[in-house]
Amino acid sequence: MEGGRPRIGIIGAGAMGTLFGFHLAGSCDVAILDSNRATSEAVERNGLRVNDSTARRVTVAQHPRELYNSHALFLFVKAVDTLRALRPFAGELNPATPIVSLQNGVGNEDAIKTALGGAVAVILGITTESSQTIDLGHVRTTADGNTIIGSASASRATARSVADLLTRSGLRASVVYDIRPHLWGKLVANAAVNALSALLDCEAGAIPRDPNAAHLAEALAEEVANVAAALKIHLPFVNPWQYVTEVIALGADAKSSMAYDLESGHPSEIDHINGAVVAFGRRTGTPTPYNDAMVRLVKARETMLAESRLRVQP
Repeated sequence: MEGGRPRIGIIGAGAMGTLFGFHLAGSCDVAILDSNRATSEAVERNGLRVNDSTARRVTVAQHPRELYNSHALFLFVKAVDTLRALRPFAGELNPATPIVSLQNGVGNEDAIKTALGGAVAVILGITTESSQTIDLGHVRTTADGNTIIGSASASRATARSVADLLTRSGLRASVVYDIRPHLWGKLVANAAVNALSALLDCEAGAIPRDPNAAHLAEALAEEVANVAAALKIHLPFVNPWQYVTEVIALGADAKSSMAYDLESGHPSEIDHINGAVVAFGRRTGTPTPYNDAMVRLVKARETMLAESRLRVQP
C-alpha cells in the first residue's frame, strides 16, 4: 500500500460500513458497493456522514469490478450474505489483497475462502465501535471503540498495514497474534444479546434491567464460554456475564442488528451466532440448551413473520 493514497474497497454501506467508510475516506480513496439501490443513490448524492460532521465523498461502485483493484477489501455485509457478496470477486482480485472481516459470528473465514479460494489473504477481527443509522449513509456513534484484528491467512505484516490504515483514519486499532479468543469473546456477547433483543423487540440496555431477560442472557453467555473452554480457547476475560454487561453499556440505547433483520424480513445471522455455538457444542459434547432454544425461537419467528407478510400482500 505504499505510494499515494491507498485504494480501499468496502462491501456493504450499512451502519458499520458507513462508519468505517467515513473514517477511511479521510486518508484513502474509498469505493463502496451496496446491493441496495436506495442506499447507493443516497451515498452518491450525499456522501458519508458520522454525527454532525461534514460529509465525506466516496466512489459509489455500480459493479464489483470497480473494486477489483483495491489494496484492501473490507466486508461489512451480514455473515449470511458473505458468499453472495464475494462470488463476483473470484479470480479477479490480486491474491495479496487482504479481505478484512469484522463480521459477527464465527465461520466467516470458511465462507470467504469458499467464495474466493483457499489462497486468499484473510484478516479477521472484532470491533467495539458502535454505530446506529440515522439515514442512509448517515450514522450516529456515541463512544470511542477499539478494533482488534489478526491474521487468518494473511501475513502478519499485512495485518499490521491494515491496522495502520485504520489508525491513520482516526480509529483505534491493534493486531494480536491469535484472534480466536477475541472472536469467541465477541460471540459470547452476540449470543447473549442479539437474539433476545430481537425476540423481545427491545434495546440492548433493557436486557440486564429485567431479571428474566438477564437470567437468560447470562445462561447463554455461560454456554458459549463453556464451548470455548472445550475448544481450548482462552477468552480475554474471566467473567462472561460481566463482559456482556460492559458490551451492552456501549450500545445500550440500540436494538441488535438481528432485531432489524426480523423487522425487515432479511435472513438473520442466527446460524452464525447461537447456531455456531450449538454446532461446536455438539462437536465437543458440551450442552447448549439455551442457545439451541434461541435458534429455534428465532427461526420460528422468521417463518411466522414471512407468512404474515405473504398474507398482507395484495
